[in-house]
Amino acid sequence: MGERGKYVVLLGAGALIGSAATLAVVKFLPRWVGRKCANVDSIESKECKFMESVNHDVVGTDLLMDDIVSEQLTRNIQFFGLEHQKKVVSSYVVVIGLGGVGSHAASMLLRSGVGKLLLVDFDQVSVSSLNRHAVATREDVGTPKAICLKKHFSAIFPECQVDAKVMLYDSSSEDEILSGNPDFVLDCIDNIDTKVALLAACVRRGLKVLSATGAGARADPTRIRVADLRESSNDPLSRAVRYRLRKEHGIEGGIPVVFSLEKPKAKLLPFKAPNGEEENPSDYQIVPGFRVRIIPVLGTIPAIFGQVMASYVVTQLAELQVHVEPVVNFDTDHYRVLHQRLIEHEELQFGTAKQVQVDVEEVMYIAKELWHGRSARDESPKDVGRGMWRSVNDLMLIRWDRTKPASVSNLVLLKFKEADEHEVRSLEDIKEEEPEFFARVTSVLKRAELDFGI
Repeated sequence: MGERGKYVVLLGAGALIGSAATLAVVKFLPRWVGRKCANVDSIESKECKFMESVNHDVVGTDLLMDDIVSEQLTRNIQFFGLEHQKKVVSSYVVVIGLGGVGSHAASMLLRSGVGKLLLVDFDQVSVSSLNRHAVATREDVGTPKAICLKKHFSAIFPECQVDAKVMLYDSSSEDEILSGNPDFVLDCIDNIDTKVALLAACVRRGLKVLSATGAGARADPTRIRVADLRESSNDPLSRAVRYRLRKEHGIEGGIPVVFSLEKPKAKLLPFKAPNGEEENPSDYQIVPGFRVRIIPVLGTIPAIFGQVMASYVVTQLAELQVHVEPVVNFDTDHYRVLHQRLIEHEELQFGTAKQVQVDVEEVMYIAKELWHGRSARDESPKDVGRGMWRSVNDLMLIRWDRTKPASVSNLVLLKFKEADEHEVRSLEDIKEEEPEFFARVTSVLKRAELDFGI
């Protein structure tokens, strides 16, 4: 049987089966094989010539006019409509950070038909990456993440123009990465310094950006939300980013973020040197400012973060209106009271509240996470149940060091009488007379500095 006869048999089999999917596969099989002919030596030359004779050249025409592309994206076309899917296909998206979140976001953007992608990451695929990476295999271990994605993407949607840059985002690479008028930038970075710099640059350049916050140490997918950075809560990374953006760049909000309302279920693991002894992680940093210690990660959660990001961006590109559920926090009244009390105290003591550098959400962090809803002088067991707020009328936040602003790393929670006593004592006196108390408070405030990347 000749080549053309084989094709007729395939068409007949598809008709007998009566499956639309089978007919689609049969319809596009010659062109698919035609593309493979250039790369597969085992295919006989005469068979390749036949397949090439039925291949259609679509170079220079609308990508969605390509039969294979239109069939691959048919569900998207049915969902958005052809004209709106064209907007997706003609879009350009930059994804920075290609780990558990970024790889899944980029992968679904590709599968949704985004026509041009820039993938940026300085890191390589590791064995431990495989529990959460979208496409990496053991063969990819040691390969730069950007190159790994580009390789796999070429087999999924080769029509997409994928550019991969193995580099770290910073001020020196900003123009190279953010030039070209991207329609969207996805921030999937987990380092505070780099994240703040990227978001500030996007705001300054007027670029649409979506940021991912902490996906590690979470397990509940039902608590993942999309909201303005100002509304994110229970997330140390977004809290620190918000603080730094406001303090260093004057940016109060206006940046959409994907975050989890779930409180992290685990902390950074202690860093152990090759000899098994715990050591200072900063001594082993290859890239300054990047985390060396490991945070436990359930692979499903960063994957869902990435999928949420891709869904948000694709619907934006297609101009589909999606109304997200508002973030409701029923536990802010007590913290508003503390925040207002702090402002009033600052005005009374210093004549102005201009040096109050915390908002209600940061007051929540200070009172709840640092001091567990109790006076800094209370060494009783730390529980944060509802009963702790029965004494809210006896608590207030004041500066630990009167010479420094009222910031997250310089506020202690004390009872009114304790606060009055603290106001008339110097830190030197406290250190000398109550060394244990001084050391404990100093340690807690140091934790705030680390959490906020100060």
